[in-house]
Amino acid sequence: MSTKNQLLAFLKKSKGNWISGELISSKISVSRAAIWKHIQKLREDGYVIESSPKKGYILKKASDLLLPNEIREGLTTEVFGRENIVYFSETDSTNTRAKELADQGAPEGTVIVSEKQTDGRGRKGRNWFSPNREGIYVSLILRPGISPDEAPKTTLLTAVAVAEALISLTLLKVNIKWPNDILINGKKIAGILTEIRAEIDAIDYIIVGLGLNVNTPDFPDDIRENATSILIETGKNFPRVRVIREYLKQYERYYKIFGRIGFEPILTRWKELSSIIGRQITVEATGTKHTGEVQDIDRDGVLILKDNAGKYHRIFSGDVRLM
Repeated sequence: MSTKNQLLAFLKKSKGNWISGELISSKISVSRAAIWKHIQKLREDGYVIESSPKKGYILKKASDLLLPNEIREGLTTEVFGRENIVYFSETDSTNTRAKELADQGAPEGTVIVSEKQTDGRGRKGRNWFSPNREGIYVSLILRPGISPDEAPKTTLLTAVAVAEALISLTLLKVNIKWPNDILINGKKIAGILTEIRAEIDAIDYIIVGLGLNVNTPDFPDDIRENATSILIETGKNFPRVRVIREYLKQYERYYKIFGRIGFEPILTRWKELSSIIGRQITVEATGTKHTGEVQDIDRDGVLILKDNAGKYHRIFSGDVRLM
């Protein structure tokens, strides 16, 4: 453990009590000058630490940065985020970084997180608004033992994990919109981008990217009417570290179900969290556009649509507009 992390652990252990520089110095075997240097670094990381010539130091507030140590503290997973969390203060896209790491052999459960994305991506290359320190921009590396044609199921699994995390923490009414949007009061709070590398009959890895609006107070004009955040919906800033911990917990829970039992329990829960079945929609897929009533989401995660002429269509992916 680094000196900075030892110091942080010691401050946290004091549980809001003043602790002298002399005692810290003796406990972690560094000079008081070195302690001051690391205190400054911790403040730069967002920790609120007060100091007094007579009393020493006191940790008043933990950082809300998505730092690996903060995420792991209180994390209850067995694999996801337990060993490998790669942190960026800024990057172009966490999915891009995740693919690089996966190509280098990064194991399943590796988490890539950034405070800000300069080129955050959604479906079809769309930009994902990723302001600094306001949302969660995170990617997971998966290496599931499934065939490539089962890969779309991971998008629905991810949607359920995100929805469950939001419900657990905020008690907000969450709705899933096929295939990859999470809505609150009809507005988008989160989006999912799933990318895959596979051979003909085997998956090498799946990257699951999540953009989740947490403490964003406002949005650009072009998306303001259709976007929301936890802050907007609750009127309160929310600790992002708690959100990402709960997301990883729920993801591992449903990923285990997927591996041990199969997709059926996940699909059942997805349908409970979605109101799309029976709705009139227009869906635009590659080179096609259909309008009709959603009949079902089948066991492969494919949308079954009955158009206005009575013809059935299996839609694997597309942009949905509710009528």
